[in-house]
Amino acid sequence: METVADVLVGLVAALHVYILVMEMFLWERKPGRGLHGFDPEMARATAPMAANQGLYNGFLAAGLVWGLVADDPTGFRVRVFFLVCVVIAGVYGAVTANRRILFAQALPGALALAAVLAAR
Repeated sequence: METVADVLVGLVAALHVYILVMEMFLWERKPGRGLHGFDPEMARATAPMAANQGLYNGFLAAGLVWGLVADDPTGFRVRVFFLVCVVIAGVYGAVTANRRILFAQALPGALALAAVLAAR
């Protein structure tokens, strides 16, 4: 179960690196605009906000990677903390921005969190 938990945590970390790239570097290009259906003008106007969000997603990814490489008990605690942050951010995003975020961010985080706790 520990291997499954580690793989899920790694996938959640990779997801947040992907989000970082989309929000910080591709927001005004076709892949980034396609995520939200923004026209070039709206993408340009919201790019600073998106870059800020992308940076926060990068911090989540970094924390999850730290949790994977740190020895226990620190590694376990760090994984739990950052996965809880992912779930909370996903739920908040689903309530305030777009319901898809619940399935794209909160659900993977919750599954990884459940696996980490079960592996303990």
